[in-house]
Amino acid sequence: MTAATEAAAEAGEYSVIAEGLRKQYGDKTAVDGLDLRVRRGTVCGLLGPNGAGKTTSVRMLSTLVRPDGGRAEVGGHDVVRRPDLVRRRIGLTGQHAAVDEILTARQNLRMFGRLFHLGHPAARARAEELLAQFSLLEAADKQVKTFSGGMRRRLDLAASMILAPEVLFLDEPTTGLDPRGRREVWDAVRGLTATGTTVLLTTHYLDEADKLSDWICVIDQGRKITEDTPAGLKRAVGGDRVEVVLADPADLPLTAGAVARVAAGGRPPETDEAELRVHAPVTEGVAALTEVARELQDAGVAVLDIGLRRPTLDEVFLRLTGGAERETTEKENAV
Repeated sequence: MTAATEAAAEAGEYSVIAEGLRKQYGDKTAVDGLDLRVRRGTVCGLLGPNGAGKTTSVRMLSTLVRPDGGRAEVGGHDVVRRPDLVRRRIGLTGQHAAVDEILTARQNLRMFGRLFHLGHPAARARAEELLAQFSLLEAADKQVKTFSGGMRRRLDLAASMILAPEVLFLDEPTTGLDPRGRREVWDAVRGLTATGTTVLLTTHYLDEADKLSDWICVIDQGRKITEDTPAGLKRAVGGDRVEVVLADPADLPLTAGAVARVAAGGRPPETDEAELRVHAPVTEGVAALTEVARELQDAGVAVLDIGLRRPTLDEVFLRLTGGAERETTEKENAV
């Protein structure tokens, strides 16, 4: 296979490709050699602490900022050589809704259709399609200023889909929304990927990344530090653990002994005397949980809670980016 053939095959498999992407602002390196590949029709979560380079990466990939080094293709086209073709294939939703609050939802979508050079009939037809797709038909003729945060965000997503983009960039799409509003946006994103749209998502809500992402790339200080599926990242941090919460502190020693007998690698369990909690990592999760539960029941131990716990994406994130150390350093520097 020739290099040209390999490149064509790669472009067919991936909607977003970045190799060694770099961006410098004065003496500050915002993005430092980022490599990224996002398969077609999937959601890729781009995670990192504040200042990690997430938004700058999105701005380069969406042609808003020119890279200082490396290369990137979106929708099969180079973001530097053919930004015009890239823009025809993408949608971008920023941290704040970009719709007109005085207009109705229907008027907003028709206006965006005209701005995208659709004729009047085509703009009207596309507006109706999107109102139905994003469950906004009942509110179509209401002013946007009367909308909830979730409805406004759904309308913003609909506006970014006027030309049914191949790739949609979502930069902190649910910031400031209540739980119901976030769920509405999540449902809309799932609906988009079901129709073949590729989504690159940046978010500070790790449960959001966990629920929506097929693949996660974690960056820090402008560099990629790891990437995997959400489940793969959790496994890398640690497997299952048995956790028991007691009613009586006198039962802590007996419970610690029961948990120790099923702990992986003979590791001693951790005991939190303040919360009356005992836990330890295990390899055979269900079998270990059953054994501990049976032993404690036979001994007449009063258990408030017992379960098999798995690492959260929050734990993964803090482990990978050194969250606790970073917070301590920032406080020391502030003093």
